[in-house]
Amino acid sequence: MNKFEGLKEHTVIVADTGEIDEIKKYRPTDATTNPSLILKASEIEEYRPLIEEAIQYGKSKGGQNPLELIITKVFVNFGAEILKHIPGRVSTEVDARLSFDVEGSLKKAHEYIALYKEAGIEKERILIKLASTWEGVLAASQLEKEGIHCNMTLMFGLGQALACAEAGATLISPFVGRILDWYKKAEGKESYPADEDPGVLSVTSIFNYYKKFGYNTQIMGASFRNVDEVLELAGSDLLTIAPKLLKELTESEGTVPKKLCADKASKADLKKIHVDEKTFRWMLNDEAMATEKLAEGIRNFAKDTVKLEKLIQSML
Repeated sequence: MNKFEGLKEHTVIVADTGEIDEIKKYRPTDATTNPSLILKASEIEEYRPLIEEAIQYGKSKGGQNPLELIITKVFVNFGAEILKHIPGRVSTEVDARLSFDVEGSLKKAHEYIALYKEAGIEKERILIKLASTWEGVLAASQLEKEGIHCNMTLMFGLGQALACAEAGATLISPFVGRILDWYKKAEGKESYPADEDPGVLSVTSIFNYYKKFGYNTQIMGASFRNVDEVLELAGSDLLTIAPKLLKELTESEGTVPKKLCADKASKADLKKIHVDEKTFRWMLNDEAMATEKLAEGIRNFAKDTVKLEKLIQSML
């Protein structure tokens, strides 16, 4: 058995890509996209029809300034195409520039759901991706009450994870590799043993807390830098993995032991923390890594959305 198959025995595998060929190849249960992945995929000639259709749609229904509708439709077109090749759900990300805008996030989520419905896809197969800011948490709370499922992204700290669980978010995506990046730079280290990897430890602590206190929110480790990080989180509810690492896993033979266990976590000696806005902001501020990586992640996703807009404008 290869390690990809071994991992699937413990964890739901999600493809972290906007490229349909990669999804066909690895046949994951779910798939996630973000502005950076859509930008990368949009530069591949094969996917040009998805963009051209969005342009025509936006021109016909977007009024004098169709660009925003075109970009929204591009994301939906990629999501709808991905859903043809997976049995589960696709995550579609709200514009990072709305990370501190509750009403704007709600409006964009409703636009996504409406466009997917127009394409014949029900909301049960969609996860709306929101940044794990306080405003993102409030937006998720409202959307979940409406039966619209949310995937909370750009997550780097326990405070963010607890607030998302209390808001009833369907899924969280803690960014394992980006946490590692920060610690390598801050501590001047080249690498860490897999079981001491700061990103792995962060996700493990969230997993233990959720399972101890019976939260229904699922945990999906994301943003991996190497297969050792992935394997160290075998047993997580889901893991979203880039094609490069999926390839490594399929080419590696051997069994995959389960590292995260809900039964064991339920016996952990942990105290429950109630997270209101003040507690959330303090816990985030108190962790330099989480503060810096959240801000950086929002900026970078916003930059890639702007690049995508410029690409679309050049085609108009």
